[in-house]
Amino acid sequence: MGSLSEPAFEVHEHKPFGIQFLECIRKKRISYKTYQIIVLIVTFFAYASYHAARKTTSIVKSTLDPQSSELGLKLYPWRITYLSQPEERRRFSSRLGEGWAPFNGLDGTSLLGELDLAFLSVYAIGMYFSGHIGDRMNLRIFLTIGMVGTGIFTSLFGFGYWANIHNFYYFLIMQMLAGLFQSTGWPSVVAVVGNWFGKRKRGLIMGIWNAHTSIGNISGSLIAAAMLRHGWGWSFVVPGFLIGFVGVVIFLILPVNPESVGVDRNEDDEVNSPRKSGEEVTQPLLRPNFESKDTAVGFIQAWKIPGVAPFALCLFFSKLVAYTFLYWLPFYLSHTAIDGKYLSNDSAGNMSTLFDVGGVIGGILAGHISDRLGARAITAASFMYCAIPALFFYRSYGHVSLNINIALMFITGMFVNGPYALITTAVSADLGTHSSLKGNSRALATVTAIIDGTGSVGAAIGPLMTGYISAKSWSAVFTMLMGAALVAGLLLTRLVVAEVTEKIAESNSQASSRTSTPSVDV
Repeated sequence: MGSLSEPAFEVHEHKPFGIQFLECIRKKRISYKTYQIIVLIVTFFAYASYHAARKTTSIVKSTLDPQSSELGLKLYPWRITYLSQPEERRRFSSRLGEGWAPFNGLDGTSLLGELDLAFLSVYAIGMYFSGHIGDRMNLRIFLTIGMVGTGIFTSLFGFGYWANIHNFYYFLIMQMLAGLFQSTGWPSVVAVVGNWFGKRKRGLIMGIWNAHTSIGNISGSLIAAAMLRHGWGWSFVVPGFLIGFVGVVIFLILPVNPESVGVDRNEDDEVNSPRKSGEEVTQPLLRPNFESKDTAVGFIQAWKIPGVAPFALCLFFSKLVAYTFLYWLPFYLSHTAIDGKYLSNDSAGNMSTLFDVGGVIGGILAGHISDRLGARAITAASFMYCAIPALFFYRSYGHVSLNINIALMFITGMFVNGPYALITTAVSADLGTHSSLKGNSRALATVTAIIDGTGSVGAAIGPLMTGYISAKSWSAVFTMLMGAALVAGLLLTRLVVAEVTEKIAESNSQASSRTSTPSVDV
């Protein structure tokens, strides 16, 4: 008995201060279920604050470069072609004194586009390193550093307002550093949630939990827009302070895994029965071995885990489609006649949030369906294939009426963001605890970073390509998106075949077990 109590006391000494304080007040230990609730709530608000800080720049663009908003110049320099008509050029020149230098000049749109590209590029590259580091240190500390760092550099971008800074490279460096610290978030929160929830219920739980992305985008938009009247600097400082504050909460209360707080795992999160077939290629079975190794998994070794490469490449194309809508949907809505009328910029921005709402529903459905089927690849591929006709109908009939546009946008968001949410959450957590790791549980952050980092490269490329292609034809843009959705689904073909084969084998096995008389062949 003495030998069993010593480790529990030692673990207790490493509990977060906030957890120790709660137990002191309650005068009893916190239950496993309570810890799960704490993890879901705290990580939900943590990543929502990441997205709130990330969304700020897109809201402030029209203030920094007001003429681009008036003339339809969004994000990229080739939109300068809209100035070909003399009256538009005169209107543009009359607005050059407004905004914030250097973004209010003729190359303002180009400079803002460079900020976006720099942020996404550093974010994608930093993701790989963040996962590697996250598996080698305490995720609570790592996440706190990332959130506080994000808050500091987001606020420093806004500090340029009061310091009267007009040097482009100052804002570029702030965005790049903010992107670097932002990359710490996703691998960390997925790893923590994956530590507390087993594969059996992970898809549905993480599908609901993934709503933090949309909540963060919406709250970030509302906060930034409300602060603009007081000066655009506040639109950065307030979200920066918010994420820094949540980072402190993370440090005080987040339990990284059950072992760190000395509780026994729930029976629902214990080892599932091993697969009989297809395990070498299908998405993994959660088989944690709690006598795990202390050595973190290397970057190359993580790539070799069965399923990581195809899901990472699938997310590349899935996120390409999703982020193209994120950056370009408001522009598309304001420059496409719907029932013969054009929406204002504000109305288009508000209406575009319905795409995110559809994405929330899609993420929950994808998670629930994959749990019931026990087949992540089949679910993700099916959603990607369904996204193809959804994109086609939205482009072809979205202009007929406002109600039809809203309905088709919602459906498109559901099928586009459903597999994106599933892969970045449940699939990443599954792969990070694959049986091929032989009990090494320190791979969650690395695997999550590889998958989402690869997807983030697609997230940077999609909007960039859209800027070039949309100048000629929006139909060509949707053709590109449909092609990307098709490729995303095809990349999972090998995994889908393995899962289907396994389901057939399981069905045959169950049918055989129901047969009461054994077969005797002569």
